[in-house]
Amino acid sequence: MDEKKLTPKSENYSEWYNQLVQRAEMADYAPVRGCMVVRPYGWALWENIQDALDSRFKATGHVNAAFPLFIPMSFLEKEKEHVEGFSPELAVVTIGGGSVLDEPLIVRPTSETIIGYMYSKWIQSYRDLPLLINQWGNVVRWEMRTRLFLRTLEFYWQEGHTAHATAEEAEEETLQMLDIYTDFARNEAAVPVIPGRKSETEKFAGAVRSYTIEAMMGDKKALQAGTSHNLGQNFAKAFDINFLDENNTRQYCWTTSWGLSTRFIGAIIMTHGDDQGLVLPPRLAPIQLVIVPIYRNDEEREQVLPVVERIKRELEGIRLEVDDRTEVTPGFKFNHWELRGVPLRMEIGPKDVAKNSVALARRDIPGRDGKSFVPQAGINQRVSDLLETIQANMLEKAAKFRDDHIFEPKDYQEFKDVIEKDGWCFVWWHPDAENEAKIKEETKATLRCIPMEQPGGQGKCIYSGEETNIKAYFAKAY
Repeated sequence: MDEKKLTPKSENYSEWYNQLVQRAEMADYAPVRGCMVVRPYGWALWENIQDALDSRFKATGHVNAAFPLFIPMSFLEKEKEHVEGFSPELAVVTIGGGSVLDEPLIVRPTSETIIGYMYSKWIQSYRDLPLLINQWGNVVRWEMRTRLFLRTLEFYWQEGHTAHATAEEAEEETLQMLDIYTDFARNEAAVPVIPGRKSETEKFAGAVRSYTIEAMMGDKKALQAGTSHNLGQNFAKAFDINFLDENNTRQYCWTTSWGLSTRFIGAIIMTHGDDQGLVLPPRLAPIQLVIVPIYRNDEEREQVLPVVERIKRELEGIRLEVDDRTEVTPGFKFNHWELRGVPLRMEIGPKDVAKNSVALARRDIPGRDGKSFVPQAGINQRVSDLLETIQANMLEKAAKFRDDHIFEPKDYQEFKDVIEKDGWCFVWWHPDAENEAKIKEETKATLRCIPMEQPGGQGKCIYSGEETNIKAYFAKAY
């Protein structure tokens, strides 16, 4: 009984990723092309992501609700830019209960339209505002090229939808949610995202402005990890979401939407994973610590297991597993839990019992360098402190990898050379949709974001040579 080694990342990154997702029992392919089954271990990670985000949403006044999976086709057609943006990806239901439907139904690709319709019924006065609702659910987008977690026909996410009395409030909400996503990504997932604004070309269909958190994966490609959209009054006018203000004048609302999906699981895998498997951040890991008892016979077993049970009780508040399987070797168990990215492994054998100590092995630092022997006394605090150390180290390591692969080329030829090697370019940029399209055609790189933090000053656009005070990130992306 043995677990096959993964294809090394350096040899075939795509194959490494696909093997890892399946062998670590995160997800599997469904019988419908492009769909996935999220397995219990993957879903446990998603539940921890949900908890971390949901608590942040509720702390800022948002409440959860649920809206229908089916949307009348006419709803999407009310917002022209929106329907044009989603048309290629729509799944359309034309038959229900054996009869042709009077109006086709869309399996929701996103919920701005159906929620806009409901908001038009619920909002009458300025006293009804702001309306701050989030929903957890699934959506369907008919993607041609799919990959587990990163891009599937059906995926799970949260989508927030809010309505406000003023443009200023809507923009404040949009940026607040961007900040929440940034905080979550950095502090819970140890993914050092860059928050910024999307270009006009890359913004959400129907939005006035779109904001994003962009992450660098282990192959140096970019991943859009979460988005927040200021929808202005586009959907409010399309769905007649209006209210009487304090002067008894009827006004259209200003709305926002924002979302983060199971794609973020892919971000965690590709930011931290190595050739041994997953490396999960302790704050989100389904299992933070695995205890492996080590013994060769019944006598040693009777010495070790009571200590294991006592330490397990002392580790209150730590998400842990005791691997007491007898049909496999300790080495097999080590590989098994390394593959699944458990942040910390504790080994307890007869010698550890005699010395009142345990061995701790860190997943973020492979081999001997990550192993230490610590006293059993005060073990809860020691483990808690070490998990926090691992969390901080993972963020620092990922940030260094990102920064080491971001370049500031002096001219367009150097820009192309960097992109060819899958690096990111941080360059002066004069906004121009036509030039942006040319860059994409010539290099396959897209404008990932115009970061919120700008360096100041001025420079010449990397493509047009025009003077500009804006800098932007370009990279190949998933």
